[in-house]
Amino acid sequence: MFMRKKIGCLHAHYSNVEYIEKAFSKFEIDWLHFVDPGLMYRMASEKTFTFSDAQKRVKDQVEWIAASKVDVILITCTNYIALLNEKQLSLSTPIIKIDEPYFEQICQLQQPQVMLFTNPATVEGTVKRLHEYARNHGGVDVEIIIIDHAFELIMQGLSDKYNQEIMNCLQQLTNEKRPISVAQLSMVNAAMSYEHQTGNVIVNPLQALVDFMASRLELSVS
Repeated sequence: MFMRKKIGCLHAHYSNVEYIEKAFSKFEIDWLHFVDPGLMYRMASEKTFTFSDAQKRVKDQVEWIAASKVDVILITCTNYIALLNEKQLSLSTPIIKIDEPYFEQICQLQQPQVMLFTNPATVEGTVKRLHEYARNHGGVDVEIIIIDHAFELIMQGLSDKYNQEIMNCLQQLTNEKRPISVAQLSMVNAAMSYEHQTGNVIVNPLQALVDFMASRLELSVS
C-alpha cells in the first residue's frame, strides 16, 4: 500500500533543495530540508577544525533530523556522506545516500568512463566510496576530471556562471567516446541542458536516486 512519506533531507547548499523537490514533484512526499553550508567552509578555512570535529557535526545533524520523526533521511552532499560514521549512530531511521544509486549505475556500465567534479574537496571521499562499492559490484575504470574554479561560483550564488563552466567542459568533451557522468547534485542542471542540446547522454546522480527511492520507498504519485 502506497503511503505519503516524510523525508528529512540534509544538504550542504541551499540550491540542492530545488533540485530534490523538482525531481520528486510527482510523488506524495512531505519534505523537511536541513541546510548547513558552514561545515564545508570551516573544513576548508579553519586549521583547528579537525576531521573528528566534522564527523561529530554530521552525526549531530543526522540525529537531529531523526528526532523530527521522519520516515527516511536523505543525504545529498557527498562530503557529508564521506564524513558519516554510521557505527557512531544509535537510530533506526533508514539513511539513503545520494551517491549509492549513482555508483550502481556507474558500475553497471562495465567500461572505461569519465567522472566530472567541480568541488575538489568532494573528490577523495566520493572516489574512495565508489571503489569500495565497486569491489562488490564488478569493479570500475574511471578517469576523474575536476572543473577548476567552478565550485566557488555556486557557493557565491552565481549559478548561471557555474552552469556555464560545466557546459564549457562538457563541450570540450563532445568527441569523448567513453560514458561521462557528473558526480555532484549541483551539476545536474548543466548536464541536463547539455544533454538536451546535443543528445549526448550524461549520467547524473539525481535520476538514479529518483528511480531507486520510488522503488524502495514505494512512493505514491500525486
